[in-house]
Amino acid sequence: MNEITFDEFIKIDIRAGTIIDVQPFEKARKPAWKVWVDFGEDIGVKKSSAQITKHYGKLNLIGRQVAAVVNFPPRQIADFMSEVLILGFPDDADEVVLISPSKSVPNGGRLY
Repeated sequence: MNEITFDEFIKIDIRAGTIIDVQPFEKARKPAWKVWVDFGEDIGVKKSSAQITKHYGKLNLIGRQVAAVVNFPPRQIADFMSEVLILGFPDDADEVVLISPSKSVPNGGRLY
């Protein structure tokens, strides 16, 4: 494990947001959703490609709060520009389990 300083950690901007739309991502190499997340007035709505289809369907994603890195450069994935990285942990089968606040928080709230 590589150690980092606190100053390096605070450069990573992790925010809470609410998923407002989910669409199939048929051109992705691995099964994925196109996800739109509302991060509040200051950041706005950002989109992400998320390989979370094993545990999450469209209906149980919309309205869910998630944590995401919002200050990575956008990344082209097939014909879709992914703007944020939605965060999760791998389960025993290496499938993503999303990170969510345990209580509702304002969209755009920064992790600290």
